[in-house]
Amino acid sequence: MSQQHANESSAELSAAPTAVPEASAEPSGSAQTSDIQPLASEVWCGPLGALQQGGLAAPRIGIAGISIESSTFSPHVSGWEAFTLRRGDDLRAYYPFFEGDDAELWNAAQWVPLMHGRSLPGGAVDREVYESMRDEITERIRAEVAANGELDGLFFDIHGAMSVIGMEDAEGDLATHVRAALGGNTLVSASMDLHGNVSPTLAENVDLLTCYRMAPHEDVWNTKERAVFNLLTRLRSEHGSDPIQRRPYQAWVQVPVLLPGEKTSTRLEPAKSLYEQLPGIAASEGVLDASIWIGYAWADEPRCQVAIVVSGDEPDVLGAKTKALAQDFWAARDGFQFVAPVGTLAECLDLALNREPGAPTPYVISDSGDNPTAGGAGDVSWTLGELLSDDRLTSSDLTVIHASIFDPAAVAAAREAGVGGQIDVEVGGRVDGESRGPVRITGEVFSLTEGDPTAGGIAVIRQGAVHAIITERRKPYHHVHDFTDLGLDPHAADIVLVKIGYLEPELYDMAADWRMALTPGGVDQDLLRLGHHRIERPMFPFDPDMADPQFVPVIRRRGFEDRVFEG
Repeated sequence: MSQQHANESSAELSAAPTAVPEASAEPSGSAQTSDIQPLASEVWCGPLGALQQGGLAAPRIGIAGISIESSTFSPHVSGWEAFTLRRGDDLRAYYPFFEGDDAELWNAAQWVPLMHGRSLPGGAVDREVYESMRDEITERIRAEVAANGELDGLFFDIHGAMSVIGMEDAEGDLATHVRAALGGNTLVSASMDLHGNVSPTLAENVDLLTCYRMAPHEDVWNTKERAVFNLLTRLRSEHGSDPIQRRPYQAWVQVPVLLPGEKTSTRLEPAKSLYEQLPGIAASEGVLDASIWIGYAWADEPRCQVAIVVSGDEPDVLGAKTKALAQDFWAARDGFQFVAPVGTLAECLDLALNREPGAPTPYVISDSGDNPTAGGAGDVSWTLGELLSDDRLTSSDLTVIHASIFDPAAVAAAREAGVGGQIDVEVGGRVDGESRGPVRITGEVFSLTEGDPTAGGIAVIRQGAVHAIITERRKPYHHVHDFTDLGLDPHAADIVLVKIGYLEPELYDMAADWRMALTPGGVDQDLLRLGHHRIERPMFPFDPDMADPQFVPVIRRRGFEDRVFEG
């Protein structure tokens, strides 16, 4: 098998800062929170508690998973070229909290890094590719068990919104196969994206579930560390050597709401207050962890909806907390708004171009429908076509940057023309051409960059005011250096259009002003025009007049019969 270097998210390439003890807060059954609560990205797990009598001093813990967010509305297919596979020492090195002066979490166990596959979001995964990764993970587990006996634990590092061609619950399938290979005694702790889905099958096979508490996801490493910390805490507890008693209870419920991530940013209400409740709930007596999953809006699968899971040792407390969170979320459903003012691309361009002379720059516009970090193909050419046909952008007196479209043939043509050379080439619309096929750009090769670890070769082609960034492979543009590396100064540009939804921190700080354009693509923000037909109904906002649900959390402890919470 062969695989090129896959794209890594900016958050997951950042090193974790020094750990500090997790802050506690008073539990709350409503959305009232403290104004001084630290951000989830600032909260790190403190030292492990003392090893209890009956606990495991050096448990054997595996590491495995597959992480990708994939849109079923995008024609892009994620194959081997999309994934970076890590095994052994490379997999250990992926997690910054395993490093450092004392590396307490690493030293507290006998770690067995098995295999992990990670990809930039994209289209559904080729089934043979998925099954090959799944089977390698399960074969490695079986080999480890045969050689050294059952693992005590598994850190299951997944996303939660992986779609696979011909399947409707990929993570549920993966968890089922992993559980079969592990056997019933292994304690499994999963770290997930809050835009993942928690199906009944996934919840039944995983003992501990947690997810990000921030969108944008500035707390990626905090969440992964928390999943490991929770797992070690259980294994070191007084019941750590008892394969049954160490299993926590779990309260699980779904909320029939499906919203795009750009309407649920934790920077804004009501998501801000909903997520700020979680640390306080997790600090409650009898509770280990509490999480809210927004779900993934751009897959058409029954599992796609909000899910809430609270885990710990007091089942009735867990059920009550879960039900209260579900009721809070449902009550807030009409309050979720886009993270920025939105409009058509034409409306956004009019606002950007009609500002007063000398207004601060840049004006940033999200080309949201083809956001590659949400699962877009990354080659939708609709917006670039609109820019190139706009008579106001024919003059080089303005600077307009569009990032980006992947098209290896167009990059090759730019190489042949050379920097400063004239070029006439069709770009984009080859993978996802539903809204517009390839568009013709005629102009000058502004710059050529080789060897980008994510994009490969990159060409910037200038036609009038428009500077179109063309890449060999799909790449998100989240950082200022992504532009300056190409000889572009985004701060001095009049307009920067980037294929993204809500702005990542550096772009957010850079923008003098910004709007989100509701453009077409596989992650169209207008869910009602995408054509979902396999999600559970009724579902908000597809059925705005639906009756209020009766939230009945399922209380489970793996290996025992589920019951419903009747409180």
